[in-house]
Amino acid sequence: MRPLDELSDGLLTQVQVVLTDIDDTLTSEGQLRAEPYAALQALARAGFAVVPITGRPAGWCDMIARFWPVAGVVGENGAFYFSYDREARKMRQAFFATEQERRENRRKLDALRDRILQEVPGTGIASDQLYREADLAIDVCEDVEPLPQSEVERVLALFKEAGAVAKLSSIHVNGWFGSYDKLSMTRRFAADVLGMDLDADKARFIFTGDSPNDGPMFSFFPNSCGVANVTDFAGGETALPAFVASERGGEGFVQIASRLLAVRPSEIRERAHA
Repeated sequence: MRPLDELSDGLLTQVQVVLTDIDDTLTSEGQLRAEPYAALQALARAGFAVVPITGRPAGWCDMIARFWPVAGVVGENGAFYFSYDREARKMRQAFFATEQERRENRRKLDALRDRILQEVPGTGIASDQLYREADLAIDVCEDVEPLPQSEVERVLALFKEAGAVAKLSSIHVNGWFGSYDKLSMTRRFAADVLGMDLDADKARFIFTGDSPNDGPMFSFFPNSCGVANVTDFAGGETALPAFVASERGGEGFVQIASRLLAVRPSEIRERAHA
């Protein structure tokens, strides 16, 4: 990882789309503060398409797509995207799996939930599980006492033993059945909503994240950025971003947004902060 200052203005001027994780990337200590939310608004006003790419549930993502200054949101680590057409006042939804597949997957995840809670003491079901469509979120530090790393690894192993995909975020272990991730659904969102070919246009995107479930995004985008807390995962097996901010969480995101806004023409910068 190189310091954010080494991400050149020339590369930043090509960026049209800002992709960002939410937890511990936009948020700090579990809160979305005014400054990173204002940065989202400024980016949207400056003409960037802003798209959160998150592990958070469908219920949250419906609200985010409707009320935040975003072009859409990819949720549950790639299970779906939502995009709200403000003129038509209509929500566009696309899922990786069919409704029938999601019902069958939920049956298997419910059985796996019971096994994990029995075999790994101290785990809990994430408080937002009620609003999820496609995955199982095991809380490892958000509303429970932080689990030892050995127990986190045990949770990951139980998902994999059941044939599920499992990813560690900064707060949860998320598991699901299906061959998707954040990157695969971002590719579909880019084509369907933005009319862009993600593989051909990757230099026009920037991605910001903080944890192992962002690995596919970090390794794909040449302009991938981490907030400073991504260094907590350095030395592991996960892919890391090309560049890293000096500040953690939302303050790091503000640094990245400020770099993007600084290379916009002056009249656009003024409109962004109006």
